Amino acid sequence: MSEQENPTIHDVIIKPLRRYGDARGWLVELYREDEMGESIHPVMAYISQTLPGIVRGPHEHHDQTDYFAFIGPSDFELVLWDARPDSPTFGAQTRAVYGESQPCAVSIPPGVVHAYKNVGGVPGWVFNGPNRLYAGRGKKEPVDEIRHELDANSPYRVDEPSSEAA
Repeated sequence: MSEQENPTIHDVIIKPLRRYGDARGWLVELYREDEMGESIHPVMAYISQTLPGIVRGPHEHHDQTDYFAFIGPSDFELVLWDARPDSPTFGAQTRAVYGESQPCAVSIPPGVVHAYKNVGGVPGWVFNGPNRLYAGRGKKEPVDEIRHELDANSPYRVDEPSSEAA
């Protein structure tokens, strides 16, 4: 399947993922260097588990591009807000469900606020291959994160679909 640019948030790339199955189980290619621009090539990788009903974020990065892969075993609602004043889609918000029902990789550039919520009934896994090391080499640098979830007055709210944030 080919990459496609999300028509609502400039520079966000949505890549449907395909499961290849046989008698042993299945395999999903999460990332291929030849399919993604060099500026978003991962320099580290991790997987996180999120419990049903739990939200991670919203936050954004100054320099880091996140490369999330939502594959299951649950579904996640991914919410994005374009907070980049120089972007042609500044102020836009998108919501989509990815995971077990629709495996997908999503590349999220700096300045795009993002959050996801496990909307399924079981714990779910999310892979991330960011293009920057968390806290830099040796974990000795400031973390590149603006954590809007810590601000009680933040305009970025996952559980408020009509939010006009950005």
